[in-house]
Amino acid sequence: MGEIEAGSEYRDVAEQMSAQARTFLSTTTTVASGSAPGAELSLLILATSDLLAAGARLAAIVDVVPVERFEPDAGPETDVDPLRDALAKMFDGFDDYVEVSDPALSTDVAPATLSGDLACIAEELAKGLQHYDDGHELEGLWWWQFSYLSSWGERAASALRVLQGVLAHLRLDVADDVAAEAEYDALHS
Repeated sequence: MGEIEAGSEYRDVAEQMSAQARTFLSTTTTVASGSAPGAELSLLILATSDLLAAGARLAAIVDVVPVERFEPDAGPETDVDPLRDALAKMFDGFDDYVEVSDPALSTDVAPATLSGDLACIAEELAKGLQHYDDGHELEGLWWWQFSYLSSWGERAASALRVLQGVLAHLRLDVADDVAAEAEYDALHS
């Protein structure tokens, strides 16, 4: 029950989503552990971008409706607090940001954190994987689609924007004296 039939249009989407969820969880865990010094932002940008592409596929298919009209118990929820805490420590100085709450309906801004966004995404993906790995593939796919539309898609889009912005500042912002020297050199060469 809950298994996707071979040849079903959903099977490929579910397999791809499962792989992307595992990649995102592995990447964020690796980054949070400090095992990728100097590559943290780039790795998170790649993982988040790839995940958003998988989410776009979820949005492009018709609504997934499980056979059973209830969500089977997937077991205890994944504790993402250690991940959130490790990322918050890593992102010290740029973890907090503000965003437009609902750009389609208002201009209200709200506080957010990059570590909170990534932990929220991880929690939603892990819940879908619990269903999927327990043989409830359709419920896993339903959960990923539902939570993409209701939470992790938006959180991933916001996180990606912040990650890209931080990386751009790190790479493009230069001290005034360095910029003036480069400008002088360019004018006199």
